[in-house]
Amino acid sequence: MSGLSVALGRARPAKSKKRKAKSRRVAVSTEYNLLLTATLCLLAFGAVMVFSASSTTQVLQNGGLADSAYYLQRTLIVGAIGLVIMHFTARYGLGSIRRATPLLLGGSIFLLIVVLGAGQSVNGATRWIGSGSVQIQPSELAKVALVLYAADLLAREPKRVRSIQGFMPILLVTGASCLLIMLQPDMGTTLVLAFAVGATLIAAGVAPRDLGKIALVIGIGVLLMTLIEPYRMARLTSFLNPGAETEGAGFQAQQAKIALGSGGLFGVGIGNGVQKAFYLPEAHTDMISAVIGEELGLVGILGVVGLFGMFGFAGLRIAQKAKDNYGKILVAGLTSMVLVTAMINLFAVMGLAPLTGVPLPFISYGNSALLSCLFAVGLILNVARGGTASAARTAGGRGSSGGSGKLRIVEGGRSGSRERSGSSGARRAKSGGGGGGNRGSRGARHGGRRRAP
Repeated sequence: MSGLSVALGRARPAKSKKRKAKSRRVAVSTEYNLLLTATLCLLAFGAVMVFSASSTTQVLQNGGLADSAYYLQRTLIVGAIGLVIMHFTARYGLGSIRRATPLLLGGSIFLLIVVLGAGQSVNGATRWIGSGSVQIQPSELAKVALVLYAADLLAREPKRVRSIQGFMPILLVTGASCLLIMLQPDMGTTLVLAFAVGATLIAAGVAPRDLGKIALVIGIGVLLMTLIEPYRMARLTSFLNPGAETEGAGFQAQQAKIALGSGGLFGVGIGNGVQKAFYLPEAHTDMISAVIGEELGLVGILGVVGLFGMFGFAGLRIAQKAKDNYGKILVAGLTSMVLVTAMINLFAVMGLAPLTGVPLPFISYGNSALLSCLFAVGLILNVARGGTASAARTAGGRGSSGGSGKLRIVEGGRSGSRERSGSSGARRAKSGGGGGGNRGSRGARHGGRRRAP
């Protein structure tokens, strides 16, 4: 009986230890909660504003309330699908997604080629594949795929960041994707993609001098593409001189300013805006920020900026605390992708940048954009939970993404020489060479043999 009680007594602490270990594994960080809270708040707010921005035009077009919630219903359905994707990606998907990166990248480039020949044309742009309620925008998949590819390559081979020739494969793939997107045409998404990949390179530790050279080439290319395309030139001139073409290329920008000015500090109230009734083209997509400014005023705009600020703070902190280089680079790139998209949209609506047709993440109506953003959030949350994704092993059986390549930017400038010396010392201690403590342990073992009967 005493033996049984002793055995049971010993078994109980083991169970409690297992429970504690399990609770530690399930526990999430503050940054995880901040990012998830910001995302869910933006989603809920986006559903309300999509309904407010689209219901009026639906009623005026159809003469009744039958289809007034059409865009809201689709937003809720796609949002639910995106949340499921985000949930499974946050828990299980990082390693498999990394292994599937070549497939995702190749598939996105293939779809970018297909859309040029078999895509649906809307308002003079051919950006979607499919018809009816099932349409895919390949450029949204390409943004995430390129960040995944850049993070994977730079984490496998950290020395590539030392020169432009080293990360030239990333530049070539990004350039080809940007060219295909520009042929749609879609300069806004091209700029977002270029900034996202640039942020990924910065997080990996690319020298500012090399980034400056690349930025100069990109700037010259953007200027040339603006000059040779009449509608882009018209948008640029209307931005530089907003009062010159209020009925032409500057009409949309002018109406956005009227909406923001009408809202004042607290707005006219949700649903009471006037500009969304055919004054603001595509009010529920890329101009939804103007609807927010009119109906909720400056307070509403600041609230949106605050949520994106929370998203950015949490994302960059997650990148800083990630357990491996792949997680650090990936999270920094994906967080920057979302923030850059939001900045371009808000700046364009406020008249601080030319209009480019970029949607506001999580808030604007857009199925492909919403799914890609939630997929990116799932990957970030996976890293926040402590997830890692080991690189595939090389032919020699050695992992190609070790701990030698440390981020200079996200890590905050921590030197890798101490880590290398520490790890080499650990290897020497493990192999039993050159350490006094090891000699002492060998002496103890020999002494044990001499004292044995």
